[in-house]
Amino acid sequence: MGKTLYLECYSGISGDMTVAALLDLGGDRTVLDKVLRSLPISGFETKISRVVKSGIDACDFDVVLDKEHENHDHDMEYLHGHHHEGHENNHFYDHNHAHEDEVEHFHSHEHNHAHGAGSAQDRHHHEHRGIKEITYIIEHSAMTENAKKIALRIFEILAEAESKAHNVPVDQVHFHEVGAVDSIVDIVSVAVCLDNLDVTEVIVPVLCEGRGTVRCQHGILPIPVPAVANIVSANHLYLKMTEVEGELVTPTGAAIVAAVKTKDKLPETFEIRKIGIGAGKRQYECPGILRAMIISQSAETDEAKAQSEEFKNPEIGNNPKAENQETKDTIIKMETNIDDCSGEVLGFVMERLMKAGARDVHYVPVFMKKNRPAWVLNVICKEEDMETLQNIIFEETTTIGIRYSIMERTILPRETRTLPTPWGEVQVKVCTLNGKEQLYPEYESVAQLSREKEIPFAEIYRYIVLANKEK
Repeated sequence: MGKTLYLECYSGISGDMTVAALLDLGGDRTVLDKVLRSLPISGFETKISRVVKSGIDACDFDVVLDKEHENHDHDMEYLHGHHHEGHENNHFYDHNHAHEDEVEHFHSHEHNHAHGAGSAQDRHHHEHRGIKEITYIIEHSAMTENAKKIALRIFEILAEAESKAHNVPVDQVHFHEVGAVDSIVDIVSVAVCLDNLDVTEVIVPVLCEGRGTVRCQHGILPIPVPAVANIVSANHLYLKMTEVEGELVTPTGAAIVAAVKTKDKLPETFEIRKIGIGAGKRQYECPGILRAMIISQSAETDEAKAQSEEFKNPEIGNNPKAENQETKDTIIKMETNIDDCSGEVLGFVMERLMKAGARDVHYVPVFMKKNRPAWVLNVICKEEDMETLQNIIFEETTTIGIRYSIMERTILPRETRTLPTPWGEVQVKVCTLNGKEQLYPEYESVAQLSREKEIPFAEIYRYIVLANKEK
C-alpha cells in the first residue's frame, strides 16, 4: 500500500533540498547510488552529510562537479534556448557554495563513464543537451519504469516552462553545460527516492516564495523567475509571497511539485509516521529547510466521518434504526469520446486521474462515426475536484470537449477498520445495511501483504471474508 508524502515548503523548495529530505525519510542510498552510477554522464560525485540550519539538524545532498562542469549555484544554473558564441558566460545566481555548518560526510562516490553520453561526443554536446538527450540518459539508466516516468515528467514541465518564457519550441530548450549535470542528478535522485519510498500520494498546500530580483545570464529577473511563474500557472499550484529577500522556489523545485503533487489539502486529522529534513544551500532569513513527512489518516475516512456526523443529528438519533439507514449524496459524472489516443496514453490518463482525486475512472469501447473504434472515458468525482480532473483530461488526451452531469447517489454507512491476519494487519471497508455488516477487504492493503509475505492474494482475501463470517 503506497505512502502519503506531505511537503512543507515554508522555506521554498529546490531539487537538492527535496533529495535530501527524501533521503532523510529513509530513501535507500544503495539503490540511489546504483542508479547514479548507471547514468551515461560523467564529471560529478555526490556527497550526503548532516548540517545544522537555524539550529535544526538536516540532511544535505550535494552534487560536486569537476572543473569542466563546475557550477557555482547548485540546482539552478541552466540556460534556456541555444548557446551563442561570444555570449558572456555569467553564472545565473550569485551564491557561496561553501558549507560552514557541515558536520559529517556519510557517503560519496565518483562517476566516470567512458561510454554513451559520458564520452567525448557527450562533452562536445554538453552545451546543447536538450530534452531528447536527457530522455536518452534517463531511459538508459537502471531506474525503474515508475521512476523514469517521474523524472521525465519533471523535465517535460521544466522544458514547457522555459519554452513559454523564451518563445522557443520545447525541443529547442537546451540545458546549459554548467547546470545540466547537477539538474539531471537532482531530478533523477528525486524520482528514484519517491519510487523507492513507495510514495503514491503527495500533498503540497502552498509554495512560499521570496521577493526581489535575481541576476541571470539574461540580466536581472524578478522573483518568481519566469520559469517558476509559468510552472505555477500551468499546473495550478498555490504560491505565497513572503517578506524574505531572495529566491526560495527554484524552477527544479517547482517542476518537482507540479509533477508529483496529487492534493493541495491536508486531511483534517492525520498521524505523522516519519519526518525528513532537507537542507538548502543559500542563507536567507528563513530556516532554509524542506520538511517532508510520511503521514497517514485515521482509520475513519473523511467520507465516513461526514456520515457519522449526520447520524449524530438529533432527529436521526431518535430513530433506533437510523444507524442502518443509507444517506443521499451528489456526484459528478464526466465523459468524453476519444478515437485517436493510444492504449499507453489512456492507461497513463487513468493513473493521473485517480491520483488527482477521481472516485472512479473507466473506459467503454464504442464505434463512432466513420466506423472508428473508440473509447468513452468516464470519470466519477466530487464537484470540488472537477476542474483539476478536466484539466488533466484536456492536457493528456486529444479530446476538445467534456460532458458532465450532476447525479444523486445512495451511500451505505461505512467505515474503515484494521483487522489481524496470520500474515499481518489489513484494512477493510465495512458497510451496514438493515443492521447487518458486510466486509470488503481493501485491494491495496491485501496486495501489499501478498507481496511482502509471498502469499497468494486470493488466499489472504478468502481468509478475511471467512474469518468475518465465522465471527
